[in-house]
Amino acid sequence: MECSVRLIMFRVIFHLDMDAFYASVEQRDRPELRGQPVIVGGSPARRGVVSAASYEARKYGVRSAMPTVTAARLCPRGIFVPPRMGQYREESRRIMDLVAQSGAVIEPVSIDEAYLDLSHACQGPDADLSLELGLPLARQLKQRIQMERQLTASIGIAANKLLAKLASDYQKPDGLTLIRESEKVSFLRPLPVRAIHGVGRVTEQVLNGAGLQTVGDLQNYPGDLRALVGSWGPRLKQFAFGEDDRALELGDEIKSISAEETFERDTDDRKVLRACLREQAGEIAARLKRKQLGACTVQVKVRYGDFTTLTRQITVEDPIVDASDIYRLSCFLLGRDRLVSRPLRLLGVGVSALMEPIARQLPLW
Repeated sequence: MECSVRLIMFRVIFHLDMDAFYASVEQRDRPELRGQPVIVGGSPARRGVVSAASYEARKYGVRSAMPTVTAARLCPRGIFVPPRMGQYREESRRIMDLVAQSGAVIEPVSIDEAYLDLSHACQGPDADLSLELGLPLARQLKQRIQMERQLTASIGIAANKLLAKLASDYQKPDGLTLIRESEKVSFLRPLPVRAIHGVGRVTEQVLNGAGLQTVGDLQNYPGDLRALVGSWGPRLKQFAFGEDDRALELGDEIKSISAEETFERDTDDRKVLRACLREQAGEIAARLKRKQLGACTVQVKVRYGDFTTLTRQITVEDPIVDASDIYRLSCFLLGRDRLVSRPLRLLGVGVSALMEPIARQLPLW
């Protein structure tokens, strides 16, 4: 009688997230900025927008996509530095080259973030021991980035993307956190429902209105969550227990989302243009929500009566998901470059650099 042996592959997923990436690059390249509240973005005197902020500036409440005039009010001693996107992209390429040398299967998420599948290199007798085998690999990777690029990264290790992302946020900056399979339910219990991937502001309000404040409340909920969040209910319940079977996305994914309108008559009427931008921002935000994505780059497109077409864009470090942020950045771009100097034939808004949204100010434990 033949005997077959079934081999079980335990998943070991890393989430690597560079710490305050844009600001950290500036602090590395300019030693006088180290330890200072660095704000990457336009000058507050010119109504700019914050692209990124160092941890020293974040202590004052400064965050990406915030008007620089607001950032200056919150952090009077903030040092404003213009963004150098070319430098950040080149730095990202070098870091990802280091990551690739680990032999990991890589899903790049954004310029400073990636999921790594190291299951093949971390197989033990059970799930928890397999995950623990990832610890020395993560330490080596963090050390190489520190030594060769003089930057710090936080890494989360878990059996799936949901938990690995939460783990990388847990001890930032320069963190390394492992969430064992045997501990995932208890780890999740005290977190707010907003910590769960896919729970945005509206869904959070619905859940809170039903008395569900924490992930533990979701775990204990005796009813059918579909009554609250529709067909997503069963998936939300799985996430609440730390179950996530999403594979790393290695193929061609959606790269951008946009909306545009051609006017019947060329117009420079501000009320008409603002209403158009609001509608487009709302449409894009709804599509981002359906796809559970955020965007780091916002672009506006204008076309004049002579068919001259111009585009302008701005990139922020943390992904945005709300229509209000998309609308505000679009208005900023139109005003900054005086694109409504004459009537417009067409006006459009687009977002790109898509990635999973971040729950701000996540209170772990």
